[in-house]
Amino acid sequence: MTQVLLQSLTPFSSLISFHTLSFSTNRLASLHFTLRFRTMASHIVGYPRMGPKRELKFALESFWDGKSSAEDLQKVAADLRASIWKQMADAGIKHIPSNTFSYYDQVLDTTAMLGAVPPRYGWNGGEIGFETYFSMARGNASVPAMEMTKWFDTNYHFIVPELGPEVKFSYASHKAVIEFKEAKALGVETVPVLVGPVSYLLLSKPAKGVDKSFSLLSLIGKILPIYKEVVTELKAAGATWIQFDEPTLVKDLDSHQLQAFSHAYSELESTLSGLNILIETYFADVPAEAYKTLTSLKGVTGFGFDFIRGTKTLDLIKGGFPSGKCLFAGVVDGRNIWANDLAASLSTLKTLEGIVGKDKIVVSTSCSLLHTAVDLVNETKLDKEIKSWLAFAAQKVVEVNALAKALSGHKDEAFFSANAAAQASRKSSPRVTNEAVQKAAAALKGSDHRRATNVSTRLDAQQKKLNLPILPTTTIGSFPQTMDLRRVRREFKAKKISEDEYIRAIKEEINKVVKLQEELDIDVLVHGEPERNDMVEYFGEQLSGFAFTVNGWVQSYGSRCVKPPIIYGDVSRPKAMTVFWSSMAQSMTSRPMKGMLTGPVTILNWSFVRNDQPRFETCYQIALAIKDEVEDLEKAGITVIQIDEAALREGLPLRKSEEAFYLDWAVHSFRITNCGVKDTTQIHTHMCYSNFNDIIHSIIDMDADVITIENSRSDEKLLSVFREGVKYGAGIGPGVYDIHSPRIPSTEEIADRINKMLAVLETNILWVNPDCGLKTRKYAEVKPALSNMVAAAKLLRTQLACTK
Repeated sequence: MTQVLLQSLTPFSSLISFHTLSFSTNRLASLHFTLRFRTMASHIVGYPRMGPKRELKFALESFWDGKSSAEDLQKVAADLRASIWKQMADAGIKHIPSNTFSYYDQVLDTTAMLGAVPPRYGWNGGEIGFETYFSMARGNASVPAMEMTKWFDTNYHFIVPELGPEVKFSYASHKAVIEFKEAKALGVETVPVLVGPVSYLLLSKPAKGVDKSFSLLSLIGKILPIYKEVVTELKAAGATWIQFDEPTLVKDLDSHQLQAFSHAYSELESTLSGLNILIETYFADVPAEAYKTLTSLKGVTGFGFDFIRGTKTLDLIKGGFPSGKCLFAGVVDGRNIWANDLAASLSTLKTLEGIVGKDKIVVSTSCSLLHTAVDLVNETKLDKEIKSWLAFAAQKVVEVNALAKALSGHKDEAFFSANAAAQASRKSSPRVTNEAVQKAAAALKGSDHRRATNVSTRLDAQQKKLNLPILPTTTIGSFPQTMDLRRVRREFKAKKISEDEYIRAIKEEINKVVKLQEELDIDVLVHGEPERNDMVEYFGEQLSGFAFTVNGWVQSYGSRCVKPPIIYGDVSRPKAMTVFWSSMAQSMTSRPMKGMLTGPVTILNWSFVRNDQPRFETCYQIALAIKDEVEDLEKAGITVIQIDEAALREGLPLRKSEEAFYLDWAVHSFRITNCGVKDTTQIHTHMCYSNFNDIIHSIIDMDADVITIENSRSDEKLLSVFREGVKYGAGIGPGVYDIHSPRIPSTEEIADRINKMLAVLETNILWVNPDCGLKTRKYAEVKPALSNMVAAAKLLRTQLACTK
């Protein structure tokens, strides 16, 4: 891959194509913005990068596949940026963000800016280009990618910086300055956004070989000079505002960590002089001590707070807000798709205005709009009533400015009336409530829904039935989704092929996947999920209370996007969802075939969830629906059933005081799904890409028979919890290779990983499997990787037999 700089030097005028995005909704049409409103105090924390129809995704994947050039990719990126900036400017937003665009991840962009490239990537200095950047993100033929983990409690993933005392930081990516200048050349004044220096360090990890006790905050003095260079360049380029995202301020921080914020911004104070500085927080309340620290920072003009997930922060502001400072009030939800209750938000804003002053309040989003879908105008097939209840990123931009106008005395009465009517429609709609479902969910609270016998007894009964070897091999569920497979599903949905033709095509694909696994000699098989578009959407489409979009894509990581279902009402299962395909697959083999389900907590956390009742009530409803499916699979003769809870950890509240309540209802929801099955039915679950060590006891309390869990990309840190003495008696399969990288691990490498696992786990409970599903990989990668995985398991079986 050619080493090309992250930003193109192509003249901006040749890249601009303003038609890429569309904000031309009815709402926008109803708001006639004139220049006198351009100065209204409105702000957007950040905006989706992928484009309304995933233009960036397709450009990235084309580039990675060698089908297009770096210049082609850069042109698509420049067109998207230009369109976003222009549309925000046209909508009347005063504080428009820049540098929130990314080719992969904003934390990785910061790593590039600081020149903190791990030595294994062979970077020798200079401006970091695509080859180094994408190697860090995705790995390459010779070295693995950097660790990827969830961004706070969202479904977005960031690339974790690897730092240590030997890292030589240098200003190695001028992206923030280039993009600011790019917007300025288009006539748009922007607020450059930087991941704050303290949050960057707190989100990092010690590099391999660095003592785990190493203080990452001790590096603050080494990275601040680079931040000063960036700020100085931005100031010279004409920036008047700079936004520092410091979201870690919402977490439980100790006094040493809070002191790091005071120290960092004190050190930056002279460099920040002459600029307006915004410190942005989001995703939760800011704790009282952190609030004191934040509002005392030197050289800061304004503070941004999330008033959707951080309602208690309002009490802190009522108790005192620094005189003369600006309050950026995040009253428009950046993490959901429901239309804002404008009347309620305006009331909150007026309360805040009374505290901080009329000219010191800025209407904002609660966080970056990265976490919501792009534009409702593209949803031409969505039910009209449900559509009237929604607002995607483009509509939220309009809501922000409508609130800013109303606060300054220029309220658009028609817009507010239409919003109030939509709010009333949603509250009174009969499609939202199902009394039978509500009663069934309420009745769950009297039991903890545990299986009748303990896990060791069940594992014995299952082994007698399944007769598996030691170190049994399996995969997580999905197999590669080829272009032909996607075409078949698309044509069936469009009624271009008959149901019989569709079933024949899917059956053929399942048969191919089953035969491949038998040839590879995998012990417990999967059907490959060829009928499924997405592990949540597939189930949501068959459950009541769900609605679906055509273009409601949200970035998960890199080019990977998900299309979360919308849970608008009570949830139930009208009929069996997977039994037909699982039974078909089992009939093709004598080996155990896993029934594949998505668990209730993951369906909840990977959907846009109704906000008119507590999340746990919705989760219990989903759990009952999955319970019906589990029992139907068992009746159909499926003896191994996997209920994925990939997103259980990601829903964990950001504050310790709130964790126990969440874990209690989340784990309970999982147990509800399988509490009624026989001892001989083996229940698996799967989790991926989160930090699990701090919730290991809740994972044990799920009482699954086998858990497969991401391990390899995070440098096997999961194993440390077992080294520290945690006893785990159920089956467990820590992933032996990273499926999110195209790299093919050798048999020896996988065997080495298994040996590390055997050092802390009993032989009779260890499973051998990849980190995650294989949907995003190609068969040319999957076949050799799985072949090496099975060979490694057999090698270890032989060695263990010889030892005995």
